[in-house]
Amino acid sequence: MLLAFDTATQLVSVALHDGERVVVELSSDQPMKHGEHLAPLIARSLEEAGIVRQDLTAIAVGVGPGPFTGLRVGVVTARTLGFVLDVPVYGVCSLDAVALEVVATRATPGSFLVATDARRKEVYLASYDADGRRLEGPVVTRPAEVATEVPVAGAGPELYPDAFPHAIAPVRPGAGWLAAGVGSELVELLDPEPLYLRRPDAVAGAPRKPVS
Repeated sequence: MLLAFDTATQLVSVALHDGERVVVELSSDQPMKHGEHLAPLIARSLEEAGIVRQDLTAIAVGVGPGPFTGLRVGVVTARTLGFVLDVPVYGVCSLDAVALEVVATRATPGSFLVATDARRKEVYLASYDADGRRLEGPVVTRPAEVATEVPVAGAGPELYPDAFPHAIAPVRPGAGWLAAGVGSELVELLDPEPLYLRRPDAVAGAPRKPVS
């Protein structure tokens, strides 16, 4: 049984895949609660599937790009579970999971972009062909600099409709599609390392001067 989860956006998504289909998929209902929601959602998914952690054979985690804190929660959890259970851990670009759903649901017949929220009035962006193969990216950029009439999935069109007027579903990556991509070998497997693309917001302060 493959456990997959993604913490690259505001909401946490968790899924279980039995090698043929997604058997459980859950998501948080409150934004920016990655640390509080991921472990309970994993436990609930195992309970709903009627299995225990020892039944897991692999872990898949969305590695972003995304906010520093959210990605860290997901990647550390995946690595810890993989170490404790002695199972492989696969990283997947979260934008690739969005692209997989675009192709599988036939949201558009041709090439498209995926743009997700990078904050600071920027987006994480990648381009894909009609079969969902990533052509360029991911990069972090300002929407006005990449404005296009090409279909765009992800949260980008909701946030910046002037730059991305042709919105398509989905808005965010789903762990079910991430799991399906890994199970069917439809996505590139990466090391479980977070794709930050830029430095975290929090930085260490300057050292204090000694009191004389």
